[in-house]
Amino acid sequence: MTDHRKSERFPLGKLPAGLLGRLLADLEGHPRLAVGPRVGEDAAVIDMGNRYLVAKTDPITFVEDRIGWYAVHVNANDIACMGAAPAWFLATLLLPEKRTDETMVETIWADIREACQSLDVILCGGHTEITSGLARPIVCGQMLGEVGKNDLIRGDGAREGDMILLTRPVPVEGTAILADIKGEELSASLGEDLIARASKYLDDPGISVVGPALAAARTGHVHSMHDPTEGGLATGIHELAEAAGLGAQVEEAAIPVSEEGGAMCRRLGLDPLGVITSGALLLAVAPEGEDKVRSTLWKTGALGARIGRLTAREAGVRLILEDGETPLPRYDSDEIGKIF
Repeated sequence: MTDHRKSERFPLGKLPAGLLGRLLADLEGHPRLAVGPRVGEDAAVIDMGNRYLVAKTDPITFVEDRIGWYAVHVNANDIACMGAAPAWFLATLLLPEKRTDETMVETIWADIREACQSLDVILCGGHTEITSGLARPIVCGQMLGEVGKNDLIRGDGAREGDMILLTRPVPVEGTAILADIKGEELSASLGEDLIARASKYLDDPGISVVGPALAAARTGHVHSMHDPTEGGLATGIHELAEAAGLGAQVEEAAIPVSEEGGAMCRRLGLDPLGVITSGALLLAVAPEGEDKVRSTLWKTGALGARIGRLTAREAGVRLILEDGETPLPRYDSDEIGKIF
């Protein structure tokens, strides 16, 4: 008999967490693999003796404009979420047949170099090829970083009762993407000024969380950090909780939503909590260290908005509303996929 469940086609976005978890469950470990592949962990951690090597890979697939800039920062963010300083970057460029020319390649190359220089990261290798079947270029980035053994912050380090802090209004990255793809269409109803501000989100407030993450890590009060990407803040909170085997309660009224991103999402029928939001760092913080972490974040120019707390796993991941509560949605297929 045919198993129709297995023949279903998945939507655009991440693999379902349950499937991914099953695939990873039977992988063999290794004595030097301090943190291996698992749902909710941002990077792998390898024991190099007196220090840890932190390794991450992530592709950029939604956009073409400034794709090299995205690739460097998105990968650097996940390194910093482990408390490590990003140091070495490799890039695989898959370029579309019949569209690739010298200008395209030079533009991507310049973006990668500029982003690496902004983080004091060395571009140390990679691969380039023109590939059939692509509508636009794809950049697969690989970032390496180092951290002292006593300074590693693990995805599973969060504890029940930790406060959940958020550093920026959401969505960050998604706001820039929406402005790029739908800006002309939305300018008539939302105004050219709003779209112009949204189009600058890659730089202001920017999608890098490296500075705030490393500063917060040095306080000694951060148990876990996560940079929400595809699936937005809502999925990021699920991943933060799942990595530590916990639940979460999140206050809807406490979540800052940007004027620009919120307006575009409402007009397009998207949930801003489910839109890709690199640049908005989530932190699980010990209650006694919350004030210290928040003041440290403010000094870097980031918010330290308390949006909820981590709870027992049995309580689930809940969104607290003015008139009750509901399960917090999880967007394995990013909301932004609806506009493609």
